[in-house]
Amino acid sequence: MLNGAQMALRQVIRWAETEWGIFSRRAEMGMLDRARWLRQWVPFGIRTIGYGTLSVTIGPFTRGAASTWAARTWSRVSARGLNIAIDCTGLDNVPEGGLVYCSNHQSLIDILVLGASLPGDFRWAAKRSVMNIPFLGWHLRLAGHVPVDRRQGKEAALSALEAFESVLREEKPLLVFPEGTRSADGRLKAFKNGAFLAAVRSARPVVPVALHGTYALMSRDSVDTGSLRDIDGSRLVFVRIGKPLFPHTELGEADRVADLRDRTRASIAAMLGDIAGENTTSEEPPRQASSTR
Repeated sequence: MLNGAQMALRQVIRWAETEWGIFSRRAEMGMLDRARWLRQWVPFGIRTIGYGTLSVTIGPFTRGAASTWAARTWSRVSARGLNIAIDCTGLDNVPEGGLVYCSNHQSLIDILVLGASLPGDFRWAAKRSVMNIPFLGWHLRLAGHVPVDRRQGKEAALSALEAFESVLREEKPLLVFPEGTRSADGRLKAFKNGAFLAAVRSARPVVPVALHGTYALMSRDSVDTGSLRDIDGSRLVFVRIGKPLFPHTELGEADRVADLRDRTRASIAAMLGDIAGENTTSEEPPRQASSTR
């Protein structure tokens, strides 16, 4: 049991070192930068412990209702705590029942924004390493979110696909970042097939989601979200929910997957272009906030 705990702790440390800019940029941080980091992430940590504890202690006695409430409230309170304003449209495009939300992935704070915006008791396809984070990971496992390990080859991919299909068969929404990981430069990347294969095999729609503005707040190399006092609109993020896309039944499976993947990416690219006032988003990435301003 001790070895298991030690292994989980090492995985958390590796995740933090890989995913959080403070571990690569800490030598560049001055006293004011460190104070700002504490100002943002200590309250965030306290909220995570509080809502995570509520989820794992009360959730099992409420058939998950308390966990769902805790997750949504944690997302909204955390977004407000970071002074992030969210402009979300397209909620009327979301159908009932099982579906796959497919969103572009710009930042570590995307899940906060989407958790505060997307309707339904959705399940999130999260990195397995995130599942080992105390309180947050405990909540994710208890609530039925899907661990994904992208480095473990074909067997792990098949396991994730089966989990995706299981969520959809239960008529639950599933949130997937089909780029696989956060964009390093803010540009929309190629999409992987897993979520679309699950949608095709389950005959469920994909709902494209365009997320814009989180990269400017906190890119991969940033240690925090910048000054919380910004009032020039730079802390406004946009969520656009597109119309559901259904698999074409007249095609073979591989073609249905590729077609659904490409239509989803095109829809997200178009919505991002509308937000930016351009036709595409792959020409110029959003403005990146300095990690030490």
